[in-house]
Amino acid sequence: MPCVDVGHNEYVGHNGRVRARVLVLAGPSGAGKSRLAERLGLPVLRLDDFYRDASEPDLPRITEGANAGLVDWDHPGSWHHDAALAALHELCTEGSADVPVYSIPHSAVEGHRPLDLGEHRFFVAEGIFAADVVPACAEAGLLAGAYCVRQHRVLTFWRRLVRDLRERRKPPLVLVRRGLSLMRAQRRVVAHAVALGCRPVTGDEAHREIRALMAAPEPAGR
Repeated sequence: MPCVDVGHNEYVGHNGRVRARVLVLAGPSGAGKSRLAERLGLPVLRLDDFYRDASEPDLPRITEGANAGLVDWDHPGSWHHDAALAALHELCTEGSADVPVYSIPHSAVEGHRPLDLGEHRFFVAEGIFAADVVPACAEAGLLAGAYCVRQHRVLTFWRRLVRDLRERRKPPLVLVRRGLSLMRAQRRVVAHAVALGCRPVTGDEAHREIRALMAAPEPAGR
């Protein structure tokens, strides 16, 4: 199945047309989204950089289990959905945007960086909440493709744990408990992404399709 292309419904920016379209990489934490984005060599909007600061008083909390009382960073209420969509629109229509830089170990935004697409026709948006931007991007004519990257849940658990421990994202016991919870929830995460318009694929399958899309000539009239 090819990438979704909704170029017939263009979102009009200052230049009168869409400059670039977004390839959304959704899926469970640790499934290989960032790895795939790096392999593609395209500009990347890290949607996890739109997390809210831990100091905000109304963050969602885990209500039961060993991590009860801690911030629920897997709840969509823990990130700035509207700010992420605004950045996506700006990148697609203007070709550049100022985006946040978020520290997961410190649970806070630590600055901003310019993201410039240059001459690229496509860019990647990836993160654990990436599926949530797919319907709005499709409706606005900004979407080139939407994928839910997946692999066996035990492999996802192990790779996520190794990464999180290496980067000292949270205390080790919290990471293990969170990882086990996410492993149990993986099928639900994938089903949610599919319901929002993503297609479940392995990283290699998505890589082949996106590389073919990048190599295709630009449609006439663009």
